[in-house]
Amino acid sequence: MDILLAIKAIIMGLVEGFTEFLPISSTGHLILAGSLLNFTGEKVKVFEIAIQAGAMLAVIWEYRARIARVLAGLGSDPNQRRFAINIVIAFLPAALLGFLFSGLIKAELFAPVPVATAFIVGGLVILWVERRHTGDGHTARVDSVDDMRFSDALKVGLAQAFALIPGTSRSGATIIGGMLFGLSRKAATEFSFFLAIPTLLGATVYSVLKERHLLSMADLPMFGLGGLAAFASAFLCVRWLLRYISTHDFTIFAWYRIVFGILVLVTAHFDLVVWAE
Repeated sequence: MDILLAIKAIIMGLVEGFTEFLPISSTGHLILAGSLLNFTGEKVKVFEIAIQAGAMLAVIWEYRARIARVLAGLGSDPNQRRFAINIVIAFLPAALLGFLFSGLIKAELFAPVPVATAFIVGGLVILWVERRHTGDGHTARVDSVDDMRFSDALKVGLAQAFALIPGTSRSGATIIGGMLFGLSRKAATEFSFFLAIPTLLGATVYSVLKERHLLSMADLPMFGLGGLAAFASAFLCVRWLLRYISTHDFTIFAWYRIVFGILVLVTAHFDLVVWAE
């Protein structure tokens, strides 16, 4: 692997890790970053999905004690069993729709302009939900992930399905969707972290197996560098976000999405930046 390819892989991994758990769309940022770096193509689309596994491992490491308690209590602890079932319920809608429509989504929506449009729409939704969430008299119905019902998990899972549209943001859909359905900001954020584990793992395994004809052993260093960079940056991001939400809302991310989306659309319209499709 030449040095330029290694640098591109590391940059893409950092972009993935720093954006995966923020409500700003990691997939959207990877598409835009890949376009600017001239790092595009069918193999790159597999790479962009596969390095999500690095970000997923960061969540596993951060919550390793809680995950161990859940696994140990599946047969004996009703609370841990309910939590695990909630994760499975929330995982299923996006998994099913992704299996059915992943090819169409990749062909039609993995491009800068659709991503920028999703950025703007998602930003407006965040502003609306935050205004509603902080309105007079509003109180969260669910303060902890342990208090979630099966119906709460299903609603969050349906919200996550919207993240199949690149630029929507998986974390944004689950966190903001959870807040809309009565979860506290902390509960919605933590559930989004846990839900990332089966979602990102499933997407990685499915994509690599489906597109394995595009890959060879020579691609391992590129995927390894991207995954390691994603792990390191995601670990830092998860810890920072947990501190941030204790005193802040997500409004700043909404405005970032809107401004960034408009910038991409303007530069594309006036040919100021040649965004690769």
